[in-house]
Amino acid sequence: MSVTTPARRARSDASAHKPLQKGQQTKAAIVDAALGLATQIGLEGLSIGALAEVMQMSKSGVFAHFGSREELQISVVREYHTRFEDEVFYPALQVPRGLPRLRALFDNWMKRTSVELDSGCIYISGAVEFDDRPGPVRDELASSVNTWLTAMRRAIEMAIQEGHLNAGTDAAQMAFEVHALILALHYEARFLRTPGSVQRALVAFDSIVQRHGGKPAVLPPRSSGSAPARS
Repeated sequence: MSVTTPARRARSDASAHKPLQKGQQTKAAIVDAALGLATQIGLEGLSIGALAEVMQMSKSGVFAHFGSREELQISVVREYHTRFEDEVFYPALQVPRGLPRLRALFDNWMKRTSVELDSGCIYISGAVEFDDRPGPVRDELASSVNTWLTAMRRAIEMAIQEGHLNAGTDAAQMAFEVHALILALHYEARFLRTPGSVQRALVAFDSIVQRHGGKPAVLPPRSSGSAPARS
């Protein structure tokens, strides 16, 4: 999967306004329910039977829309990726290129991550489940994550081109460090329940930016409150 192009996005937006056929509506509802389940019990926990119960459908009725449990899992990964792009990537494109867009990408990512501290992240939980299990589901997960990391690296490269970051900045290394912040945030806030984890991630991102020649951001005062509580 490559980074979604504006033309592809335009086609997707156009098709989104077309009324869905009944079968398409049913399938979309099943995927939505499956995504909700997967954030709680993981992709591996999904089953046709459990989903049929949630949807109040027969197992054969659910199966007819996907053909296999594997196809259901892949559909969930694709839906998650679409929502991730809609919430994180595309809004940042409205911001001027360079460091402003890079900050917008990270800020949007942080907002989504803060919400997912209670529900879980398919990218992260899926990596744990499928890191050593070759196959189409792992391939779809890895492709989705690589798509996002490529977009982040390109934003860094644009910031270098605009003169907002030092010319000698290693874009791949910086993208690696930013990604590491998100992984650390999930571990600290979701697993360890460490107070102030979100603010620490914001401070760490700004430190990375400044180390590469970017101007510091005006950050909110550090809170001494506890980590977000699970619902």
